[in-house]
Amino acid sequence: MIDTPTQERVPLTPEMLWPIEFYKERDLYFYLEATQDILPNGRVNVEGHGEMIMLGSYSYLGLIGHPKINEAAKAAVDKYGTGTHGVRLLAGSLSLHNELETRIAQFKGTDGAITFSSGYVTNLSTISSLLRKGDTVISDKLNHASIVDGCMLAMAHHVRFRHNDMDHLERRLRDANPHGRKLVIADAVFSMDGDIINLPEMVKLCRKHDAYLMIDEAHSLGVLGEHGHGIEEHFDLPPDCVDIKMGTLSKTIPSAGGYVAGNEELITFLKHEARGFIFSAALPPASAAAAKAAFDVIEEEPWRVKKIQDNYNHFADRLRAAGFDLLYTETAIVPVICGSTERGALLANYCQRRGIFVQAVVAPVVPEGLARLRACVSAAHTMEDIDYCADTIITGGKELGIIS
Repeated sequence: MIDTPTQERVPLTPEMLWPIEFYKERDLYFYLEATQDILPNGRVNVEGHGEMIMLGSYSYLGLIGHPKINEAAKAAVDKYGTGTHGVRLLAGSLSLHNELETRIAQFKGTDGAITFSSGYVTNLSTISSLLRKGDTVISDKLNHASIVDGCMLAMAHHVRFRHNDMDHLERRLRDANPHGRKLVIADAVFSMDGDIINLPEMVKLCRKHDAYLMIDEAHSLGVLGEHGHGIEEHFDLPPDCVDIKMGTLSKTIPSAGGYVAGNEELITFLKHEARGFIFSAALPPASAAAAKAAFDVIEEEPWRVKKIQDNYNHFADRLRAAGFDLLYTETAIVPVICGSTERGALLANYCQRRGIFVQAVVAPVVPEGLARLRACVSAAHTMEDIDYCADTIITGGKELGIIS
């Protein structure tokens, strides 16, 4: 017999930070919605909602469903099957993994690369394995949660600098332990604001203060630079200006996983020290093959990079002209500031009811009072759909009193 507790048990889960009941009570909950079909021109068929214009996708170049990438994934399954024999360090490595890492290194101009099971694991494992007691890690205040968690897991002293504030970064560098290593980390493009880190000044400061530099290119690969090669190309800087080049294989690259590209010493270290690499199963063959083919497509179809930049400029220009605050975005991520949580949820719902798949992002993910629509423009969108989305957001913004 199991004794029955004499007092009420403490709940299994703590109180949630997200106010999901607020949405559900008002029929405003639009999360975890299931896509049934991928349609042409950046459209999707959503369960219970029908055909919608996808304005929330990370597929910035519209490569999901690309025939060449699909065929590469199918061929990999035919050759290798659906899984691997374990972790990369033991029995899980395929020649396909080595080919993918060589392709990434070529694309990013480095000696080598390493792939992980996800972008989150990439940051968590890389940061936590590299840093030791006595080291200092200096992180932009708006960095992604995976960077923050990696810094917290590391044994190094962790400090932040004000977002994109290079004067504050230099003060942090001056205050760092001179006897330990210094690592500065920032997103290339910030996932909630869409702005770009001041890489040229950051490189100067790191070299001046003998610090290493890590840049997360989750939202800049394929988006920045004339040929989509990322932030160094955007600023016309040499490939060796960034020591640790991190990126994902699940956004512009329509697959799964993450990578770090860098010099041979770094890659060898991570392959033998990063716990997320050592203790996680290798990327499935289809994912590795799809990712490798996607890097080829980016270079073979440069029109996609030009198209996303044109689509962004048109969309952002129209919203700004109507009076919306888009913060400092310069990229495919367009934060349409609504103010309160309620206004953000209502404007999102207004768009969803008119066939636009876009969601509200509210506190605690973003600061209170800066609730927003997080609109993501794609190279797959037609200009007609871009205009329809802009018209709908503007009309809804006026009806809700967000803009006058």
